[in-house]
Amino acid sequence: MEHFATALPLVLDPYVLTVIVLSGLFGLFMGAIPGLSATMATALLVPVTFFMPPVPALAAIVTATAMAIFAGDLPGALLRIPGTPASAAYTDEAFALTRKGKAELALGTGLASAVVGGLFGTLVLVFAAPVLVQVAKNFSSYEYFWLACLGLTCAAFIAGADPVKGAISLLIGLLIATVGLDPMSGQARFTFGSVELMGGVHFIPAMIGMFALAEVLRVVTTTTPPPEVPQARIGNVFSGIGGVLSKYRKNLLRGSVIGTFVGALPGAGSDIAAWISYAVSKKFSREPEKFGTGHPEGLVAAGASNNAALGGSWVPALVFGIPGDSITAIVIGVLYVKGMNPGPTVFLNQPELIYAIFITFFLANLMLLPLGFVAIRGSRQLLRIHRLVLMPVILMFCVVGTFAINNSVFGIGILLVLGLVAYLMEDNGFPVAPAILGLVLGPLLEDAFMTSMIKGDGNLIAFFERPIAAGLGIVTVAIWFSPVIMRVWRSRRAEAR
Repeated sequence: MEHFATALPLVLDPYVLTVIVLSGLFGLFMGAIPGLSATMATALLVPVTFFMPPVPALAAIVTATAMAIFAGDLPGALLRIPGTPASAAYTDEAFALTRKGKAELALGTGLASAVVGGLFGTLVLVFAAPVLVQVAKNFSSYEYFWLACLGLTCAAFIAGADPVKGAISLLIGLLIATVGLDPMSGQARFTFGSVELMGGVHFIPAMIGMFALAEVLRVVTTTTPPPEVPQARIGNVFSGIGGVLSKYRKNLLRGSVIGTFVGALPGAGSDIAAWISYAVSKKFSREPEKFGTGHPEGLVAAGASNNAALGGSWVPALVFGIPGDSITAIVIGVLYVKGMNPGPTVFLNQPELIYAIFITFFLANLMLLPLGFVAIRGSRQLLRIHRLVLMPVILMFCVVGTFAINNSVFGIGILLVLGLVAYLMEDNGFPVAPAILGLVLGPLLEDAFMTSMIKGDGNLIAFFERPIAAGLGIVTVAIWFSPVIMRVWRSRRAEAR
């Protein structure tokens, strides 16, 4: 409790509270515009956080992402276009309610469920992170190697319907991570004679390029005209919401638990958590035939799962430095810049900053109620902003923000090149998230492997000699060979029939 007492004045500072409100409005705006995701909002905020102390910088990211995840419900319910990938799972359900004249029920259910799920995920973060820190303090390079391998493996398998394309995207990220000087020998790798590349590919320009610039390119190259915003009347948003949450309280709890657990898996994130929660809700429903016709039961579970996954994804990011999703991949970069190297030591050396993040999570989810209500009331005007006006402004923020990091034009070059690479990848069905995680975890993987090989004198058995390392190693290797094992098992089962 003493850490909470120390951290509370840091968050309740007027400057920090102002940052939270402004970043919350920014997150609502970014999430409500179709095509602008929570990840893109985070990437655009990063250059701004360079000029802030650690607490307001991280508070801005926490608040913006929580708001953006919910705001994706607005175009989903009114236009049948999810504002963020996390809203895609239940867009048809919400739009069906709108066609019945119940837009306020769809949006109100999503808002209330998001608040409950977000608070649940935050509670898990508060209680689970310090416990895991005690385990992480015993980690050596062997454990971190297998943990990085497990994170990268999950990212490749979970991201997208095609694991092969996910693995290729992961290898692209790892390749980019090797650019620069070899950490052991000091030899230049893939620098092509460029002095700037000797320091490696800077993380922040890469993030902004692969998320924000790629999305700008996608929007300006599409020929589909933006949909017209319907003149639907939105009544009392909170009318009857208490009854809905009470009726489907099991779905609310189940969605929160699934969201928190899935969010903690590297590479999963809110969108996968929402799909799983919606599917599980339909599976255990007493009225599965009503799903897809405008039934709030699925909205409760998936809406809670969305925001619960945010808190879950911060658990591995803070404790182990392993990002749970693309948003926490960006957050890890911000933590390093602010001198808060993620891992167990940050809980020992700077506990007040960690608990300030916890308090910010609670504040952000509580503020979602009033700010979300305002966004719902003004959603029709918000959705009318034309993309031809919006995209040049976003591009300007990308370029100016990237230049401001190091006052270097070279960073803008990284932004443009990797933005084009990400655009071509997604245009051909390759997910970008594994590449980002490969870029983040590549240095950790290489350092842990080389250090372990030196300590073990080149003996690979040393990777399995410690109990935790052996457990992580067995799980990781089992996942690697699981497709082959499943294929053999299915073929033998077919032959037995």
